Amino acid sequence: MRDLSLLPKAHLHVHLESTIRPDTLRDIGEANGIAVPVEQPVFDGFRAFGDYNGLIRSCLRRPEDFERVAREFCEDQVADGVRYAEVTFTAASHGERLGEPDMPLESVLKGLSAGAAEHGLHWRVILDHSRRRPVERARLTLDLARRYAPDGVFAIGLAGEEKYPLAPFAGICDEAEEAGLHLIHHAGEDAGPASIREALEVGHSERIGHGIRILEDLALVAEVRERGIALEVCPSSNVTLGLVPSFEEHPLPRLVDAGLVVTLSTDVPSITGTTLTDEFLRTREAYAYHDHALAGLARASVDASFAPAELKRSLHAEIDAWLT
Repeated sequence: MRDLSLLPKAHLHVHLESTIRPDTLRDIGEANGIAVPVEQPVFDGFRAFGDYNGLIRSCLRRPEDFERVAREFCEDQVADGVRYAEVTFTAASHGERLGEPDMPLESVLKGLSAGAAEHGLHWRVILDHSRRRPVERARLTLDLARRYAPDGVFAIGLAGEEKYPLAPFAGICDEAEEAGLHLIHHAGEDAGPASIREALEVGHSERIGHGIRILEDLALVAEVRERGIALEVCPSSNVTLGLVPSFEEHPLPRLVDAGLVVTLSTDVPSITGTTLTDEFLRTREAYAYHDHALAGLARASVDASFAPAELKRSLHAEIDAWLT
């Protein structure tokens, strides 16, 4: 069995605020007068996770906080074998909270640029917006994405509790598509297949964040398979948030067997305590996947990414080298 930390990877579904190192979070929290619990709570659902995630986000206040988190993200990703990352950041929410609309995103982009130059990571940024929050803030997200597209922002997406419909944001999604931005929404995680269909039909989603409940609708499975739309599957996150009983019971192998494009990501690694390499290791152990199957998951992430064609070719060559 080959060393999975050396498997070249593309990381497509990871929230920057949920990658913060524990020591960094304590340092930033202390500097900003916020007490960070020594131990995180056990989550009994998505809302409990959302409340804890709000505490983490509230620790980020100064430009140097955002820059540090972004720089360390680059270092940690490269150490984990990640060559290319599409990292999600809730820029408009931070800007509104702090009364500085552009500062959080500008600081993150500065940190990513510095970290990438030092460690060699290729990256792009997705700006997300919670379905629970007003359409007006989603427009702020769209405006930020338009203005900072030359600096590495390439997509927007709707996240958060899926019991809140995507339909109110249809106009925002239409405008984003017209502006040449990509759209990547969370769906089919804590809500059923209807949320996936809405993400595709109303939200113009080009990938599906999670999508693990798609198997409840076989017609939708066939459609998504035919269109080659990738699922960003994050097993450890689903288990930690109480959406799946255990890693062994996760639908990932059934999604693969259904012929769907399955990619592997971490979602909230600082919450789950896992790296992307850990996700591959757990997949190997839980489903007895051989190295060629694991390389197939890595290739799927490369192909489903919005990396430049030349970088995709390079990553495929690196995966070939890992196998040989």
